[in-house]
Amino acid sequence: MMSFLMVALGGALGSVLRYSAGFMVAFIWPLHLYIATALVNIIGCFLIGCAFAWFLLRPDVSGLTPLLLMTGFLGGFTTFSTFSLDVLRLLNDGQPMQALLYMGVTLVGGLFATWLGMALVKFSL
Repeated sequence: MMSFLMVALGGALGSVLRYSAGFMVAFIWPLHLYIATALVNIIGCFLIGCAFAWFLLRPDVSGLTPLLLMTGFLGGFTTFSTFSLDVLRLLNDGQPMQALLYMGVTLVGGLFATWLGMALVKFSL
């Protein structure tokens, strides 16, 4: 039961932060609607890489902590469904090059950020 509560708590916090990030990015770059989703997903990838490597190197950490942070918080913070919808909206709006660029930046940036997070934690400990 406690594991479900940890995932729910983390998910709620991550979702609220994701929603807030959308407002902050829209305030800074009002004409670039998809930057918030890309940034959130790339930052989330970096953080999950850090967390994964840290938990691998710290077997003494409670099993509830990864559930809270990775499954809950980062699961609520990142948003693949919004990314997918954004790509389809760009395609429907006749912007295939922007859709391809958005997909490329998000996927390559996300993979690189995950690798970088893991590498930084592994080399720092």
